[in-house]
Amino acid sequence: MARSGSTSARHSSELANKPGILGAIARFWQRSYAADYLGIILLLVASALVQFFLEPFHRMFSLDDLAIKFPHAAVERVPVSYLLFVAGALPLIIIIVWVVLFRPGLHKSHVTILGFLISILLTSFLTDVVKNSVGRPRPDLISRCKPEKGTPEHTLVTFEICTETDHHVLHDGWRSFPSGHSSFAFSGLGYLALFFGGQMHVLRPRTDLARVLIALAPLLVATLIAISRCEDYRHDVYDVTIGSLLGMFVAWFSYRRYYPSLQSIQCDQPFPSRSAGIPSASLSKHRDEEERIGSAREFAIEDLEDDGEAVPLTELGRENGRG
Repeated sequence: MARSGSTSARHSSELANKPGILGAIARFWQRSYAADYLGIILLLVASALVQFFLEPFHRMFSLDDLAIKFPHAAVERVPVSYLLFVAGALPLIIIIVWVVLFRPGLHKSHVTILGFLISILLTSFLTDVVKNSVGRPRPDLISRCKPEKGTPEHTLVTFEICTETDHHVLHDGWRSFPSGHSSFAFSGLGYLALFFGGQMHVLRPRTDLARVLIALAPLLVATLIAISRCEDYRHDVYDVTIGSLLGMFVAWFSYRRYYPSLQSIQCDQPFPSRSAGIPSASLSKHRDEEERIGSAREFAIEDLEDDGEAVPLTELGRENGRG
C-alpha cells in the first residue's frame, strides 16, 4: 500500500512538472484547495438528491411493539431551524468574529472555515444515506402511521396499512437511525470545541480550568440537543449515541486535515498552505508525532520553580546530567 501511494505521488509530481495546460492544471490542483471545494460541491449535490428523491427503506413492524408506540410530538424542543442556527450558523459566526478580532492571516482563516464546512456537510450526507438505507422505525412510528381499523396487532405489517396523508410525516417515521440532530450538532459544535481546544492549548500541562470549560461548552450544548431527541420520542438512546459519535468523528477528521493534534506544541497553527509546498502526508504524520512527543519536553513545569521562574524540562535534564 505504501509503495502504491509513493508511485501515485511520483506520477502526480511528474505530471505537474510537464509543460503545457495539463502541467498547469496539475500544479494548480496540487497547490490549491480546489479538490476540497470540488468535494463540497459534490456533497451539496449528493445531499440534495438524497434529501429530495430517496425514500427510506420501510422496515416491517408490529402494532403491539411498545418501543414504537410513543406519542408523536408536533412541536419539537429543538426544531430544525434552531439546530441549523446553534450548530451551523453560530459556530461559523464565532469563527468569523475571531478572524476579525485577532486577524490570524488568510491561510489560517481559510482552512478553519473550510474544515468547518466540510465537517457539517459530510456529516449531513453520511447521516441521510444511513438513515434511508437502514429504515429503522422511530419510537413514535405508530402515532405517525395511524393504522387502519382492524389491522391485526400480533403480526408484522407494512407501511401500506397507514392512513397518514402527510407524506413527510409518514415516511420520516422510518428515518430513526442515526439521529440527524445529534450528528449535525456534534459535527458543528464538536468542530468548534476542537478549534477552541487548539487555540487555547487545553491539553498543555497545568492549563487553567477556564480554558478547558470554554472548550467543553460547545460539547455540552451538542449533548443537550442530542438528549432532546429522546425527550421528543424521535429517537432512542442508541440512535442518539451513534449519531453523536458519527458527528464527532467527522468533526475530528475534518479538523485534523488542517490542524495538528491538540497535544502538539503548535496545535494553534494549521499545517502549511499547499501553495507553500506542503510535505507529503507521511512526512506530516511523522512531524506531528515528533511534536507530540516533544511537547512534554517543551512545556514549562510550574511545579519546578527557582525564584519564581519556570524551569523547562530540557534545562532540568542538563542540570541533572551535570550533577
